[in-house]
Amino acid sequence: MKELFSQENQIISIVLIGVLLLLLMSVGLFFFFFISRKKIIEKELEKKTAEIEHQKELIHATILTQENERKRIAQDLHDDISSKLNVIHLNSNLLLDGGLTAKEYLEVNQSNIDITNRTLQSARKIAHDLLPPILDKFGLQSAIEELVDDFNTSRKVVVTYQLKYPENYLNKDQELHLFRILQELINNSIRHGKAKNINLVLENKNSKLDLNYSDDGIGFDLKQAQIKKGLGLKNIESRVELLNGTLKISNKEKSGATFIIHI
Repeated sequence: MKELFSQENQIISIVLIGVLLLLLMSVGLFFFFFISRKKIIEKELEKKTAEIEHQKELIHATILTQENERKRIAQDLHDDISSKLNVIHLNSNLLLDGGLTAKEYLEVNQSNIDITNRTLQSARKIAHDLLPPILDKFGLQSAIEELVDDFNTSRKVVVTYQLKYPENYLNKDQELHLFRILQELINNSIRHGKAKNINLVLENKNSKLDLNYSDDGIGFDLKQAQIKKGLGLKNIESRVELLNGTLKISNKEKSGATFIIHI
């Protein structure tokens, strides 16, 4: 009888120990799950925070670019337009006041004509910078061809290109963003990279628009450029983001730079 009672106690003890072990394992699994879930949530929050910060940087860069463009236009209007109009105003008052000899009258009148012509040219240039007429009338491919021809004519650099752009693939605003990206890239290659040769390829591949751009310049330190927000990289990145595209930069100092954009 005692032996039976002892066996029952042993069984009860084993069952209790088993239950306790199960409880401990359950609690352990709960805490493990809780901690793991907490870490996952923290990582997700960090990722979202980083994405938000990145978006803020891009928005800031876009606003800064727009403000710089406005300042440049205002400066051009002040320097190229206002100053010329002031001279025309003064000359017109001289003509109205009279007292000029026939020769002086002709000289002042001719001066007004010359300055008016230069003012018109300045106004056209400012309007062209705002929105190239050829881009608005004939599309992106024609605008890029004109842009490249202008740089080649300057003899500062030799730009070779292959363009296979499907008409109306992008809307007008998107075409302007891509055009501004190319302007920025070429200007950077000349001004900062001291490049002598540039090659660009724009084509439609696998339902994506690909821009491959490379130069033979001195290159730059990518990390330093991003820290300093130099070389217009933030401007380029923000425009690529507005196009819902991706940007890959391959660069080696003294070995030129390559920019690959997928849209």
